[in-house]
Amino acid sequence: MPRIDALVARLGGELVGNGGVEVRRVATPEQAGEGDLAFLANPKYLSRLKTSRAAAFIVKPSHRDAIGDDRPRIVTGDPYLYFARASQFFNPLPPIIPGVHPLASVRCAIPETVAVDAGAVVEEGAEIGENVLIGANCYIGRGARIGRGTRLAPNVTIYADCVLGENCIIHAGAVIGSDGFGFARETSGEWVKIPQTGRAVIGNDVEIGSNTSIDRGALGDTVIGDGVKIDNQIQVAHNVHIGQYTAVAGSTGIAGSAKIGARCMIGGQAGISGHITIADDVIVSGRTLVSKSIQAPGVYTACLPQQTHAEWARNFAHLRHLDALADRVRALEQRLKQQEKETL
Repeated sequence: MPRIDALVARLGGELVGNGGVEVRRVATPEQAGEGDLAFLANPKYLSRLKTSRAAAFIVKPSHRDAIGDDRPRIVTGDPYLYFARASQFFNPLPPIIPGVHPLASVRCAIPETVAVDAGAVVEEGAEIGENVLIGANCYIGRGARIGRGTRLAPNVTIYADCVLGENCIIHAGAVIGSDGFGFARETSGEWVKIPQTGRAVIGNDVEIGSNTSIDRGALGDTVIGDGVKIDNQIQVAHNVHIGQYTAVAGSTGIAGSAKIGARCMIGGQAGISGHITIADDVIVSGRTLVSKSIQAPGVYTACLPQQTHAEWARNFAHLRHLDALADRVRALEQRLKQQEKETL
């Protein structure tokens, strides 16, 4: 097991106490046991530090002396971020074992460092970078490009001509580059399909969750910027642009040609309407419908918090009469204005 001082030498932070203590993993204060490194990110759980069985702690400067004993601490400005780095240290990605499984079909030249698992298909004209992992039953279409160090879990589909950058992680069942939902309507009501001739272009260090779909562009490309993190079961429609380092939580739907800025955070089950723009550094709360453009950074919410059924029923009963109430308010305002005129 690594020592605390070795971890601090690698990740930084201020070491307080015995650096020779060995730790094996990161855990929450209540779950930690012998050999564990506990972290405190939320001050409301501060009391749990004193009862924790952890061998060492990650804390903010203000909590440096909150343990109550001499167990070692790593003092850092952002314990949650430090936890993430430490967790990566204790849990590195498994090494890629190069080679093409006999049950895989590879129809293009690939580097010797690439691993292709059983049932995978790599079509002619695809370009695969060094140290790529292509999981079981994946499909890589003609002309698709996958950058160095990218990992595809089983059953990922990359359609023809789409691009994945370097060091991406694509989870099981994700579909990159399927046709966008583009149709024109005849006067009879019949739908005429519009060929989707663009691509899906994914930047570097992007993670895409399981069963998420990112459609190809209708004419131009669908573009996902560097460092974007996309959760499970998300729909990204054709010609959407998502700026770098934006994170999108599960079950969100993003309609066609929407443009989301950099460093945004989109909560779960949010709905983003098509052809709108969201500025950089915007936070959209979960289950919010964004139906018009957002021009300035900030937090935007359009959902109701939970309440008892009785409270909801009373509130909804009032909502049903809002139009009538508005008419009464306008009538009262007119009467007041008339009275003011009469007294002048």
